[in-house]
Amino acid sequence: MPDAYDALYADMIQHGDAAFTLQHVVDAHAAQTATEHSKPIAIVFALVGLYLHVEKDYTGRQIQQIHMRMGRHKQQWPHLHLPVNRGAMTPETVLSAAPGEPRDAAIDAWCASVWEAFTESHDTIANLVREYGQSQSLSRG
Repeated sequence: MPDAYDALYADMIQHGDAAFTLQHVVDAHAAQTATEHSKPIAIVFALVGLYLHVEKDYTGRQIQQIHMRMGRHKQQWPHLHLPVNRGAMTPETVLSAAPGEPRDAAIDAWCASVWEAFTESHDTIANLVREYGQSQSLSRG
């Protein structure tokens, strides 16, 4: 039997929306389940995605494009503090919401919950996005 994340992932693949909401699911899960063995790039990209979605209202499609552009520039990504508590919401919580708009709202709330848990990394992520925005022409378009 698939776990809740796998079920949510499969549901979002079938959902297939133009905004690519699946990106938010992937980012929230990656940040929420990261360990000290996770690659820094995975944690940074997940938090960049959450920052851009929660704070700047970017779509998953826009975030995916930014991740691709950032990934073309090899660098040493910062090691970020992993908080013990990573938000009260989980994939199980999101799955309990009805499909469609209620589930999309639950995904947004999950992203906000996980992003808020990483308060200690907010400035680092915002500065990194600003740095890439100025030097790499990252934009919403």
